[in-house]
Amino acid sequence: MIINLSETNSLIGDWMSEIRDAEIQTDRMRFRRNLERLGEVAAYEISKTLTYVDREVQTPLGTASCMVVRQQPVLGTILRAGLALHQGLVNYFDKADHAYISAYRKHNRDGSFEISLEYVSCPPLDEQVLILSDPMLATGASLVKTIDHLTEFGKPAHIHIVTAIACTIGIEYVQRNADANISIWAGDIDDELTAKGYIVPGLGDAGDLAFGTKMQQ
Repeated sequence: MIINLSETNSLIGDWMSEIRDAEIQTDRMRFRRNLERLGEVAAYEISKTLTYVDREVQTPLGTASCMVVRQQPVLGTILRAGLALHQGLVNYFDKADHAYISAYRKHNRDGSFEISLEYVSCPPLDEQVLILSDPMLATGASLVKTIDHLTEFGKPAHIHIVTAIACTIGIEYVQRNADANISIWAGDIDDELTAKGYIVPGLGDAGDLAFGTKMQQ
């Protein structure tokens, strides 16, 4: 299931315009906050797909029947770029367990790159709903490698990928290569990917825009 949150007119269009705008996005706090708000909306929409149970609650005047989430999802994010999106998800799923994954492009001198995955901290995932956040779904290679590695912690019942911008090529790569039940929730979807694996028109480097330019090693 692929959900483009910009297909329906909403405030997401305002936030995405600011996330993409080359002048506005230089305000790091605003950039992070817009990603966080996108994560909050995605959390609300994903919550509609979860399983609920009836719970009786004692009020000051009697009892009320409330439908509550049967089990909180596990929230995972790819460091460092995914932290702002992740915070938006945490704001809504505030009782969830967390997974953190360090996955990045390690560039070679010839311009090619490989996905380096150096650190993973994850709770048990068997039969859990996993929500994995990363602001850019470009080639899809880092997400597939991350999902494959996370299966060492158990097989999730379903994986929701939350991203600000996804590329159709990356979406198709994830669908072909990830051995899991997956839904992708994107703030918007672009069709073009450069030879170096960057989304066009995209937004640039989300990690650098949120947290500052990094030195390449």
